[in-house]
Amino acid sequence: MKILCIGRNYAEHIAELQNETPAAPVIFAKPDTALLQRNQPFFMPDFSQDIHHEIELVLRVCKNGKNIDEQFAPTYFDAIGLGIDFTARDLQSQLKSKGLPWELAKGFDGSAPISQTFKPVTDFADLGNIDFRLEVNGQVRQQGNSGLMLHDFNKIISYISRFITLKMGDLIFTGTPSGVGPVHIGDQLTGFIGDEKMLELAVK
Repeated sequence: MKILCIGRNYAEHIAELQNETPAAPVIFAKPDTALLQRNQPFFMPDFSQDIHHEIELVLRVCKNGKNIDEQFAPTYFDAIGLGIDFTARDLQSQLKSKGLPWELAKGFDGSAPISQTFKPVTDFADLGNIDFRLEVNGQVRQQGNSGLMLHDFNKIISYISRFITLKMGDLIFTGTPSGVGPVHIGDQLTGFIGDEKMLELAVK
């Protein structure tokens, strides 16, 4: 399986990081070793002093596809979960300043925790109006809604499939809203879709 991620998909997040707004979805990947499941703890790596949380809705791909038209994209994912795109912000800044790829800042071991369960798309009344949030130690840090994405689910599926064949079981992180920030040892992170708790992990 592949973990594919969308960067710069919420306007306020683009602004807070002082990035340019892209014309097309920004795509990057994490290796499968980045996956963190079953609410296992996240262990702070020794190569970064500035790990940031980025909460995201995650699509689960349910069948293989390439060059998918947007009108057919809804048939290629069957469930939505929650994930955190942990980012070594200091390492990312160093790499970007040198014009180098920043996969190491995004794809390190354990950098992609996902919810224990995924909700079937049929559970959602409107895929364009999904509220989600991240709490750190009981305080809301990030709040988002799928309707605020610059590129919606169908556009994401269609665009990725022009370049990379999607396969059943692939996961797509769809971008993070504003409010990203550092995590510290001892923090407790809890993610919600609506009022349903989907993800909980400790930082160690």
